[in-house]
Amino acid sequence: MSQKPKVEPHVGRLGYLQALVTEFQETESQNAKEQVLANLANFAYDPSNYQYLRQLQVLDLFLDSLSEENETLVEFAIVPQVLGWKTFPISVPPSRFTCYPSHIYLEPGGLCNLCSDRANKEHILQTGGVPLIINCLSSPNEETVLSAVTTIMYLSSPGPGPHPELTAMPVVQCMLRFSLSANTRLRNLAQIFLEDFCPPSQVAEARRRPAHSALGIPLPKTEAPQQP
Repeated sequence: MSQKPKVEPHVGRLGYLQALVTEFQETESQNAKEQVLANLANFAYDPSNYQYLRQLQVLDLFLDSLSEENETLVEFAIVPQVLGWKTFPISVPPSRFTCYPSHIYLEPGGLCNLCSDRANKEHILQTGGVPLIINCLSSPNEETVLSAVTTIMYLSSPGPGPHPELTAMPVVQCMLRFSLSANTRLRNLAQIFLEDFCPPSQVAEARRRPAHSALGIPLPKTEAPQQP
């Protein structure tokens, strides 16, 4: 049976989070790391925790976890959890999100939730987090890929400065490939990204370029039927 993180919740929220971070950094057990990271991701649901998470550099811990060989750590750092009946939390009209059943709410965990906050978003953009998130597009874990696309959409929303790397040509080409996927969620998310975050001229240019494995991402294993 797996062990629970060795921290006491009676030390206050900041103290509890600090204990989790310390255990994550000190433990050599992959199982313990997974449980601690999942616990930390749970605190990313509540904006009242963001100050503590920034103070303890939990955002950097999540970003660092995206480079782990352990796919479970990558997943816990970014992937949403299904919680209940609510609206998909992203600055795109809810009617666009036909990729998810109307009664399902995907509460983003870790980075996917944190980057909806302006201060967290700027931290991710300014500390080199974008390439790490883009690399998740090549993950073998389908949910990690879906969350990476959603996170890129959050980061691409209007802000104080442009970040062209979010819509660089390899990313656009990757989204074009995803828009052919037989996976409805992935296909619809990619189509929303292309329509709402990329200039039509850029999408047209990406279509004209020779097909290749952009970002190391292969073509979808299964593709939607092509229109005649």
